[in-house]
Amino acid sequence: MIELVFSQLSDVFRIGLIIALVVTMLRTSSVTGRILPLVAGVVFVAVIVPSTMPGGSANLGDEIIAGLISNLIILVPVLVLARLFVHMRR
Repeated sequence: MIELVFSQLSDVFRIGLIIALVVTMLRTSSVTGRILPLVAGVVFVAVIVPSTMPGGSANLGDEIIAGLISNLIILVPVLVLARLFVHMRR
């Protein structure tokens, strides 16, 4: 499981989706809020990436659980950088 999480942490596609999720959340937060879109996006990315990529070495359930963990690990620094960026713009 740890190897699976580490391999997903270096997935450029997953990182790009999480960055796009945070940018979209910032742009639409006045209408949709912040927490629910982030939770839904993290779960969506955790499910859609292993479901659409062929040749997974683990079963789908393990890949989704590892995806949730790696998405949260990626989300934290992206949120910190986004907060710093928004703070610097003001």
